[in-house]
Amino acid sequence: MSTTTLHVGYAVPRAGIPSSTSFRRWVEAALHGAKRRKATELFIRIVDAGEGRALNRDYRGKDYATNVLSFEAELPPGMKLPLIGDMVICAPVVAREAAEQGKRAHDHWAHLTVHGVLHLLGHDHIVEAEAVAMEALETRILAGLGIADPYA
Repeated sequence: MSTTTLHVGYAVPRAGIPSSTSFRRWVEAALHGAKRRKATELFIRIVDAGEGRALNRDYRGKDYATNVLSFEAELPPGMKLPLIGDMVICAPVVAREAAEQGKRAHDHWAHLTVHGVLHLLGHDHIVEAEAVAMEALETRILAGLGIADPYA
């Protein structure tokens, strides 16, 4: 079994936000579902709407807070590190979306964590066929965690 090193930073009060243990479980499920067998390191930062908006604006040119941002590691050629990248999850957006979509907040956190990890591993949903494949993989991973299809 490979080693997963996960760093979770909370830039918001922790009330109502999953523990690092939950994030670890979801990250490892995503890595397993994506068949990643190598040692892996990643960072997750939980932010407020202001920081989420600034990051989305600065890196994606979109002036609003989004639920999850993934930043794949850009290592110099020849450097072999287990780092796959950084993920930012915006707590108030997650809470709002869960309420609007009638989902358990815990399940929505899990979904966005899995979604972000898959992005860090190179999955995307810009092209329709890739979106279908990524959503199917997310659904399988979440089912393994006892979480219903988030796209249903």
